[in-house]
Amino acid sequence: MSAADSQKIAMRGAGYYSANTVGAKKVIDKVGDLVVKTVAKMPRLADGQPFAIADFGAADGGTSMDMMRRLVGAIRETEPHRAISITYTDLPHNDFSTLFRLSQGLVGPATDAPLAETPALYIFGSGTSFYRQILPDNSLSFGFSATAMHWISKRPCMIADHVQAVGATDAERAQFRAQALSDWETILLARSRELRSGGRLALANFCVDEEGRYLGHTTGVDMFDSFARHWRDLLKAGRISEAEYVNATFQQFYKTPDEFAAPFSDPASSVSRAGLALETMFTMVTPCPYAEAFRVHGDARDFAKAYVPTLRSWSEVVFANALDPSRPASDRSAIVDALYGAYEAEVARAPEGHRMDYVHCVTEIIKG
Repeated sequence: MSAADSQKIAMRGAGYYSANTVGAKKVIDKVGDLVVKTVAKMPRLADGQPFAIADFGAADGGTSMDMMRRLVGAIRETEPHRAISITYTDLPHNDFSTLFRLSQGLVGPATDAPLAETPALYIFGSGTSFYRQILPDNSLSFGFSATAMHWISKRPCMIADHVQAVGATDAERAQFRAQALSDWETILLARSRELRSGGRLALANFCVDEEGRYLGHTTGVDMFDSFARHWRDLLKAGRISEAEYVNATFQQFYKTPDEFAAPFSDPASSVSRAGLALETMFTMVTPCPYAEAFRVHGDARDFAKAYVPTLRSWSEVVFANALDPSRPASDRSAIVDALYGAYEAEVARAPEGHRMDYVHCVTEIIKG
């Protein structure tokens, strides 16, 4: 695999992702008020035009389902007969089957009426990267994305002795930063073509905040350092090769608020000339729900068994794909299980400081 190759990025399927990412759902629920207020500020559409919504990088859709239900309800309060569409987007190998079954109420909680049973609501899926235009020009009313756009379009280099850019050398990190900033412009320009005049985006992206905090690095143990240490232990034990160790380079970068704002600060930038303006931006930290629960129940083993699967739901693909494909499938599975088993054992043995707090930069963007 060359340094410039893209990883096969996919959250763990069969409902595992949304079932084990309570924190990601809490983030979306927290920005629900902003989403409802954002849509309330939008000019009314002409009669006969549908209100088109897109969820970019939706995974299996479970984490945003309640927010979408709330958003559709807010639109219907003022326009009870307006046709509404939701296009869930993700990469082609995403688990769209679970997404559609969740929307139809065939899996998941049975406490609410299935989203798909809402009258005059039309649900679609698009297996297209958000680095490309997905919807027709001037057709999108409201775009949403949460915890997705830290995945960059390609790895500009491999990280020699860590797994994520937060632990890379200065030279390695500079290459990841340049790729991420270019990608951010690409994402925004694609959305500018899709949005109608007066349309809006509400995005909650992972970031490095004003205090230097990022996902899994707020207090105590650094999550990515832990990943790198346990992966290195497998190398030292001869379970994986040097090439496999290096191949576990996460195709991610966490931007700062200033880096998110930069394309909007220059009136001559391609993003500004495309008509996009940054209306709101703030950072927020969402406490790790598993660590918070541990503070109450105090059972380290239960904490470890709940906590490590939420890490596994989005990171497993990186480690699994780093392994030589010529290995038997059973061998690859055993190595990945060993990685997360060692992590779980560490958390059970010394739980203090382990937490995956979510650190996000929330942006509200309008197309003039």
